[in-house]
Amino acid sequence: MNERSESREELGKFLQTRRRALQPEQVGLVVSRGSRRVPGLRREEVAQLASISADYYTRLEQGRLPSASEATLTAIANVLGLDSDEERYLRRLAGKTKSQSIRDDRVHPLTRRLLDNLADSPAVVLDRKMDVLAWNALAAEFLVDFAEIGQAQRNWVHLTFRDDRIRTMYPDWPSAARSCVAFLRMVAVDGERDPARDELVADLSASDPDFRHWWTARLVSDLSGGSKRYRHPKIGDLTLDWQTLQISGSAGQFLLVMSAAPGSPAHRALQQLSVSAAL
Repeated sequence: MNERSESREELGKFLQTRRRALQPEQVGLVVSRGSRRVPGLRREEVAQLASISADYYTRLEQGRLPSASEATLTAIANVLGLDSDEERYLRRLAGKTKSQSIRDDRVHPLTRRLLDNLADSPAVVLDRKMDVLAWNALAAEFLVDFAEIGQAQRNWVHLTFRDDRIRTMYPDWPSAARSCVAFLRMVAVDGERDPARDELVADLSASDPDFRHWWTARLVSDLSGGSKRYRHPKIGDLTLDWQTLQISGSAGQFLLVMSAAPGSPAHRALQQLSVSAAL
């Protein structure tokens, strides 16, 4: 199966998942009690609400339609109540966004210099598989010493699910883990097929029921920033802001930076930790 066929198949599964999660009452349909044998909307109901033919929508959901227009995708997204991240994911699967360049694990020297200059902010460089490609001293002190981890396990999602040091740092681990899964699915649709990423998904799906549940639920999120609570063994509880920044000229690499407002207790705690990192 080629990549385009896989995208059409995934598009169909994504639509099916969202359709089945939506009840008729949520879109204004009145149905008689006991008249439905399966949960969610029927294909013909989605088609009717989107003003397209039932056959057209069925072929789209079954992966038998080569493409769909922008207007059709917008109509279907509106019917299914997709949020902005989910609609972007739908459009990527439909080939309406440009693919990224081929993956490259090399980190530019200027990017490494930027990492080192972020003395008060833990920062890492990730790729589309969410492998950790580079990090600064404070990230190693705050999170985990990535240099001591084998390259095959040096992956943000893998560490979130498999490394107890990372897992116990999140007071709300399920929320943090779900975000990882949703972001991995979102970025996985860009660029060339990555066998290593497929292997990561297969491994975690087979071994972790939470990952398997969230992955098959087709959660997607194009996260760019927010706040997250941490429970650190050295500096205690703190909340940090985080942001992801696309690295210009890179092959799908982005910079993840955690920070705190200058003068805040969290910022002072990071400064305290940065002293330890420098020793």
